[in-house]
Amino acid sequence: MTDFAATRRAFHLPRGITYLDGNSLGPMPVAARDRVARMMSDEWSEMLITGWNKAGWYVQPRKVGDRIARLIGAGPGQVVMGDTLSIKVFQALSAAMALRPGRRVILSDNGNFPSDLYVAEGLARAMRAELRVVAPEEVEAAITPDLAVLMLTEVDYRTGRRHDMAGLTARAHEAGALALWDLAHSAGAVDVDLTGADADFAVGCTYKYLNGGPGAPAFIWTHPRHADAAQPILQGWMGHDAPFAFDLGYRPAPGIERMRVGTPPVIALTALDAALDVWDGVSLADLRARSIELTEAFIKGVEAACPEVALNSPRDPARRGSQVSFRHPQGYAVMQALIAAGVIGDFRAPDVLRFGFAPLYNDLDDVGRAVDTLARILRDGSWDDERFRQRAAVT
Repeated sequence: MTDFAATRRAFHLPRGITYLDGNSLGPMPVAARDRVARMMSDEWSEMLITGWNKAGWYVQPRKVGDRIARLIGAGPGQVVMGDTLSIKVFQALSAAMALRPGRRVILSDNGNFPSDLYVAEGLARAMRAELRVVAPEEVEAAITPDLAVLMLTEVDYRTGRRHDMAGLTARAHEAGALALWDLAHSAGAVDVDLTGADADFAVGCTYKYLNGGPGAPAFIWTHPRHADAAQPILQGWMGHDAPFAFDLGYRPAPGIERMRVGTPPVIALTALDAALDVWDGVSLADLRARSIELTEAFIKGVEAACPEVALNSPRDPARRGSQVSFRHPQGYAVMQALIAAGVIGDFRAPDVLRFGFAPLYNDLDDVGRAVDTLARILRDGSWDDERFRQRAAVT
């Protein structure tokens, strides 16, 4: 059994704060500060440029990738780190399109994270392809024989709705298409199994449930059957077969290494590596069971105490990730009042109160405090204050 009390102690959780926003930014692992400090003092300061070899900076993207692989149902040597999630989406999508020449349709849904759709829209314009966007419940019916790539985020960032990865991937394959999955709201929150689902490509960020820190690097996975054939449009120095030969022409590295682009962010990868220590010994089955326990208790508590809000997430936990959303006509102001009272969730337009439950550090006491605080704010109307209506740049 996973000791979730021990994993909770691995994080710095500010006193007096109930943190339910790990689906936007995970809290700082206690080990990260010292790990980064040691890297800067012992490696960067003393080794200077020799740290690329002596400290293993150059191979860090693969070593850290291997640690994430276990959490997403991938094998060793199949995941590589670097760059931002949007770049990794562009790489994976362009590589998938190239593997289906003659097809020019990308299918996604309107529950996908908008940035993914922006990337797909730009790529479709450049390739003279078509981006089709349907409602989440219409995806399966929209998989047609002209489809090149099915591109979905497994867990909807607003509602927490979880797609059937295996089922939709199988449908895409039946139609002769490939399946690309964004795991931004899945990795570290639910029991992902890319290999079992027979997916083709996957990407994800590491600053949410993987707790790598603000702007932590993204990851990309390619199924081994595509690894030596994938040809992303964005190809860079670190993805070359021999970067330090300085050839003028590009020759892709074997396997997942070709999905590297720029120089790896060593400080950020060091923080992420420290964050991944907490996963040693964590069972993904236990993680999922804990997630369901927390989200079920929260839904039950809020619906009993807060009739002013309406559930905006699937009621069936099998169709839900590790977040719960409720709707309120003045959702932004309500969330700001909740944050001011020490319970941090977040708001998503137009009226969604969103709460992320991270099994590694959230517990039933957090659920109880969040329910009680939300009920009080709605009951006494303290949210109805001009200061809570002022929109900040980041909502």
